[in-house]
Parts: sequence; C-alpha cells; structure tokens
Amino acid sequence: MDQLSAESAFSSVEFAENPEPRVPCVLVVDTSTSMQGLKLIELSKGLATYRDQLMKDALASKRVEVGIITFGGRVQRRTKFVTAPDFVPPQLDAIGGTPMGEAILEAITMVEERKQAYRENGIAYYRPWIFLITDGEPNDHWKPVCSRVEAGEKDKSFCFFAVGVEGANMEVLSEISVRKPLWLMGLKFHELFTWLSNSQQAVSQSSPGEEVALQDPTSGPTGWAAI
Repeated sequence: MDQLSAESAFSSVEFAENPEPRVPCVLVVDTSTSMQGLKLIELSKGLATYRDQLMKDALASKRVEVGIITFGGRVQRRTKFVTAPDFVPPQLDAIGGTPMGEAILEAITMVEERKQAYRENGIAYYRPWIFLITDGEPNDHWKPVCSRVEAGEKDKSFCFFAVGVEGANMEVLSEISVRKPLWLMGLKFHELFTWLSNSQQAVSQSSPGEEVALQDPTSGPTGWAAI
C-alpha cells in the first residue's frame, strides 16, 4: 500500500469514528534563527495552552483540527491535521532563514488536500484558518503568495491571519494578508492561543457557513494584540 492509499484508509477510519463537522486550522510558525530563545520557549508553551483550552470544550475537541507547518531554513509539515485529543505540540528548534512564501503556499496546499478528504468522506467543514506567526520577513520569492492569499479570501476558501512578533516586517505582512496583520504585545503567546481557542470554540458551535463575530484581540481578558 503506498503512502497516499494508507493516508486515505486512515482518514476513512478517522471520519467513521468521528463524523463531526471540522474546523481546520494550519499554524504556520516561524522557527528561523531570530526566534531562538525566549520567543520559541513562550510559543511552545502557547501551543500547549491551545491544546488544553480546546480539550475543555467537548464539541471543539471533536471539531477543531490543528496542523502545523514550520519554516526555519526549510519548510516542514510538523503535524498533520488532528483533533485536540491527538494533538501533541512538536518540539520547535530555531535554525536557518525565513522561507515564508513557500510556507504559506504549503499551508494552502495542506488545506486543499484536507478539504478534498472531507468531501470524499462526506464530512461537513467550516472555512479553514491559516494562522501565520513570524518575527521577521521572507527571504524567498514571496510576491506570488499575495495573489494566492487574496484569491483564497475572496473565494472564501480559507481565512488568513498574520501575527507579527517583535522584529516582524509589518509592511510585508500587510502586503501578504488581506486582513490587517496584528502585532503581538510582548510575548503574550498564552493570551494569543487562548483567544484562538475561544474563537474556534465559537465557530465550532455554529453551523458551517454561518458568520461568527470574533472577540476583538486588542481588548478583553485575553487581549494580546495591538493594531
């Protein structure tokens, strides 16, 4: 059995055991050298918070799916789409440059592959999230990504969010993202992932296709961003 067939068979079993509609989210995480130290430590703690918060909500733990792509030197799919009970945050190590454009394209591909798996197995799904976290700027050929993100937002193929950590080039992020990029205040990764979990819990309790108003990330008890 080849890898593609094995993954398809696994998906069929997975969806048979849990036929709930899915809220897929790809975290596109900068692990370049500039993220070394406290940034990556706090980010890793934030991922654990994210999992714990999703696990507290019975519905979200069945519906929200998390995948992780890292880009530090090279682009890697670190976590395939899994629900919270199976989500184990990977160890993040800082290395190399910032191939952000390639990472975003890989995230779009990962989302499209997952949507195809949903369709093949009769699973309803909400609009996917692509959630970029970076403290730098791309050092690869990133310009073509802008039109891909714009088209995906226009077609409602996915929602793209960009979060800049200290050192991020917010002008470049503004070119890539249709939505206004958000600036992480300090190292509030705990608050960021609490907000992300709360937002996805709200989405998971709605009907697929229904618009859900998200909490303003710059205010409230989980405020973490500045604009």
